[in-house]
Amino acid sequence: MRRLCRLAELPDPGSARFDLPDHPYGYSLCLVRRDGQVYGYLNSCPHTDSPMDWSPGQFLAGDGQHIQCALHGALFEIETGRCVAGPCRGDRLTSVVVYVDSGVVYLGEDFE
Repeated sequence: MRRLCRLAELPDPGSARFDLPDHPYGYSLCLVRRDGQVYGYLNSCPHTDSPMDWSPGQFLAGDGQHIQCALHGALFEIETGRCVAGPCRGDRLTSVVVYVDSGVVYLGEDFE
């Protein structure tokens, strides 16, 4: 079980990036909090496999309603990771299980 952050450190709505340098593939994660829920995805656009954040941890579109890829502007539903606009329309972000326990956000064991 890997601790990512305190829930209070993740604004609602808001996003954060978590690098996992010890993971075999060197992934980073995109975490988004909205309406009290936390969603986790690999920080990798399905269109190009490139990182999606505008600057480290900034994943949300200006309206705060979608995750937006900085490279080509694709928009993804926060709750499902499904692309609703852009060159990868209909594709999905790779979800990662995250959970909150006692005010702390953890990475699910299936990703470790």
